[in-house]
Amino acid sequence: MKKSNKTENFDCPLARAAGLIGKRWTLEILRDLSLHKARRYQDFQNSLEGISPNTLSERLKSLENAGIISRQSYQDHPPRSEYILTQKGQDLGPVLSAIHAWGKKYL
Repeated sequence: MKKSNKTENFDCPLARAAGLIGKRWTLEILRDLSLHKARRYQDFQNSLEGISPNTLSERLKSLENAGIISRQSYQDHPPRSEYILTQKGQDLGPVLSAIHAWGKKYL
């Protein structure tokens, strides 16, 4: 029997947020974007040791669809893009800082 992802149906904002940013690698992607103004796909591949190309692509698409990051073209031939935080993504800064401080203190 297939388990359903009930977090998408919850009225709880925490559950919905955790469903989006709680996936493996997502916080690391957001960390990289908060430390750098823009990142290219290859930059993520280089900094996130162990992430598969498919997972990276899926996480970037998910964050883009949620309006947390945006993709901007910087070259047409061949097509190349870079990713930046939107205002919605920048507003996650204090959350990332709090998680970082907690991890540093307790882990």
